[in-house]
Amino acid sequence: MKRLTPKLINWASILETKTREQAEQTARLPFIFPHVALMPDAHLGMGATVGSVIPTLGAIIPAAVGVDIGCGMIAVRTQFTAADAAGRELSSLREAIEDVVPVSAGVYNTRIFGPHTQARIDALGSRDGEETASQLSGNW
Repeated sequence: MKRLTPKLINWASILETKTREQAEQTARLPFIFPHVALMPDAHLGMGATVGSVIPTLGAIIPAAVGVDIGCGMIAVRTQFTAADAAGRELSSLREAIEDVVPVSAGVYNTRIFGPHTQARIDALGSRDGEETASQLSGNW
Protein backbone atom coordinates (compact mmCIF):
# COMPACT_ATOMS: atom_id res chain seq x y z
CA MET A 1 0.00 0.00 0.00
CA LYS A 2 1.27 3.44 -0.90
CA ARG A 3 -0.26 6.83 -0.16
CA LEU A 4 -0.01 8.80 -3.41
CA THR A 5 -1.69 11.96 -2.11
CA PRO A 6 -3.37 12.80 1.20
CA LYS A 7 -6.67 11.52 -0.26
CA LEU A 8 -5.46 8.73 -2.59
CA ILE A 9 -4.17 5.32 -1.51
CA ASN A 10 -2.89 2.73 -4.00
CA TRP A 11 -2.68 -1.07 -3.73
CA ALA A 12 -1.90 -1.64 -7.44
CA SER A 13 1.62 -2.85 -8.19
CA ILE A 14 1.29 -1.50 -11.74
CA LEU A 15 -0.44 1.86 -12.10
CA GLU A 16 -0.67 3.53 -15.49
CA THR A 17 -0.21 7.30 -15.60
CA LYS A 18 -3.69 8.02 -16.98
CA THR A 19 -5.25 5.81 -14.29
CA ARG A 20 -3.41 7.69 -11.57
CA GLU A 21 -4.38 11.07 -13.04
CA GLN A 22 -8.03 10.04 -13.18
CA ALA A 23 -7.98 8.82 -9.57
CA GLU A 24 -6.20 11.97 -8.38
CA GLN A 25 -8.90 14.09 -10.02
CA THR A 26 -11.60 12.10 -8.22
CA ALA A 27 -9.74 12.32 -4.91
CA ARG A 28 -9.77 16.13 -5.16
CA LEU A 29 -13.58 16.27 -5.09
CA PRO A 30 -14.69 18.09 -1.92
CA PHE A 31 -17.00 15.30 -0.70
CA ILE A 32 -14.45 12.44 -0.83
CA PHE A 33 -14.00 11.07 2.68
CA PRO A 34 -11.64 9.83 3.91
CA HIS A 35 -9.79 8.87 0.68
CA VAL A 36 -10.06 7.11 -2.68
CA ALA A 37 -8.49 3.65 -2.70
CA LEU A 38 -7.11 1.96 -5.81
CA MET A 39 -7.34 -1.83 -5.78
CA PRO A 40 -4.72 -4.11 -7.41
CA ASP A 41 -6.81 -4.28 -10.61
CA ALA A 42 -7.26 -0.50 -11.00
CA HIS A 43 -7.36 0.79 -14.56
CA LEU A 44 -8.61 3.75 -16.53
CA GLY A 45 -12.37 3.95 -16.77
CA MET A 46 -14.93 6.14 -18.45
CA GLY A 47 -15.69 8.80 -15.85
CA ALA A 48 -14.48 6.80 -12.86
CA THR A 49 -11.42 4.65 -12.27
CA VAL A 50 -12.29 0.96 -12.54
CA GLY A 51 -11.09 -0.94 -9.48
CA SER A 52 -11.43 2.01 -7.13
CA VAL A 53 -13.31 2.56 -3.90
CA ILE A 54 -14.78 6.05 -3.73
CA PRO A 55 -16.24 6.78 -0.28
CA THR A 56 -18.15 10.04 0.07
CA LEU A 57 -19.57 12.18 2.84
CA GLY A 58 -22.88 13.87 2.11
CA ALA A 59 -22.89 12.87 -1.56
CA ILE A 60 -23.76 9.95 -3.82
CA ILE A 61 -22.08 9.24 -7.16
CA PRO A 62 -24.48 6.76 -8.81
CA ALA A 63 -22.56 6.41 -12.08
CA ALA A 64 -19.07 5.91 -10.62
CA VAL A 65 -18.57 2.44 -12.10
CA GLY A 66 -16.10 3.30 -14.87
CA VAL A 67 -18.22 1.55 -17.53
CA ASP A 68 -16.61 -1.81 -16.77
CA ILE A 69 -19.13 -3.17 -14.31
CA GLY A 70 -18.29 -6.77 -15.17
CA CYS A 71 -14.66 -6.25 -14.20
CA GLY A 72 -13.41 -7.59 -10.91
CA MET A 73 -11.11 -9.78 -8.93
CA ILE A 74 -11.77 -12.77 -6.73
CA ALA A 75 -9.78 -14.82 -4.29
CA VAL A 76 -10.14 -18.54 -4.84
CA ARG A 77 -9.23 -21.15 -2.24
CA THR A 78 -7.36 -24.11 -3.73
CA GLN A 79 -5.99 -27.31 -2.29
CA PHE A 80 -2.44 -25.95 -2.61
CA THR A 81 -0.39 -24.65 0.30
CA ALA A 82 2.59 -22.32 0.44
CA ALA A 83 4.76 -25.42 0.91
CA ASP A 84 3.48 -26.80 -2.41
CA ALA A 85 4.75 -23.68 -4.18
CA ALA A 86 8.03 -23.28 -2.30
CA GLY A 87 11.05 -23.56 -4.56
CA ARG A 88 8.99 -24.01 -7.72
CA GLU A 89 9.05 -21.88 -10.83
CA LEU A 90 5.52 -20.45 -10.88
CA SER A 91 5.36 -18.69 -14.24
CA SER A 92 3.83 -21.78 -15.91
CA LEU A 93 1.10 -21.87 -13.24
CA ARG A 94 0.37 -18.18 -13.79
CA GLU A 95 0.25 -18.69 -17.56
CA ALA A 96 -2.15 -21.64 -17.17
CA ILE A 97 -4.47 -19.50 -15.05
CA GLU A 98 -4.26 -16.61 -17.52
CA ASP A 99 -5.16 -18.99 -20.37
CA VAL A 100 -8.50 -19.92 -18.79
CA VAL A 101 -9.51 -16.60 -17.22
CA PRO A 102 -10.85 -14.11 -19.78
CA VAL A 103 -9.32 -10.67 -19.30
CA SER A 104 -9.84 -7.34 -21.04
CA ALA A 105 -12.56 -8.75 -23.26
CA GLY A 106 -12.62 -6.82 -26.50
CA VAL A 107 -9.46 -4.87 -25.69
CA TYR A 108 -6.43 -7.13 -25.24
CA ASN A 109 -8.23 -10.35 -25.94
CA THR A 110 -11.08 -11.14 -28.27
CA ARG A 111 -12.19 -14.24 -26.36
CA ILE A 112 -14.89 -13.23 -23.91
CA PHE A 113 -15.44 -16.69 -22.41
CA GLY A 114 -14.53 -20.29 -23.04
CA PRO A 115 -16.57 -23.03 -24.75
CA HIS A 116 -17.87 -24.44 -21.45
CA THR A 117 -19.26 -21.01 -20.54
CA GLN A 118 -20.79 -20.54 -24.00
CA ALA A 119 -22.68 -23.84 -23.68
CA ARG A 120 -24.20 -22.71 -20.37
CA ILE A 121 -25.15 -19.31 -21.81
CA ASP A 122 -26.76 -21.01 -24.82
CA ALA A 123 -28.78 -23.26 -22.49
CA LEU A 124 -29.98 -20.28 -20.48
CA GLY A 125 -30.76 -18.36 -23.67
CA SER A 126 -32.97 -21.17 -24.94
CA ARG A 127 -35.34 -20.81 -21.98
CA ASP A 128 -38.74 -19.72 -23.20
CA GLY A 129 -39.19 -15.96 -22.96
CA GLU A 130 -35.84 -15.38 -21.30
CA GLU A 131 -32.90 -13.25 -22.42
CA THR A 132 -29.43 -13.37 -20.94
CA ALA A 133 -28.07 -10.38 -19.08
CA SER A 134 -25.36 -9.93 -21.71
CA GLN A 135 -28.00 -9.70 -24.45
CA LEU A 136 -29.87 -7.06 -22.49
CA SER A 137 -26.92 -5.02 -21.26
CA GLY A 138 -24.70 -4.77 -24.31
CA ASN A 139 -21.76 -5.36 -21.92
CA TRP A 140 -20.28 -8.04 -24.20
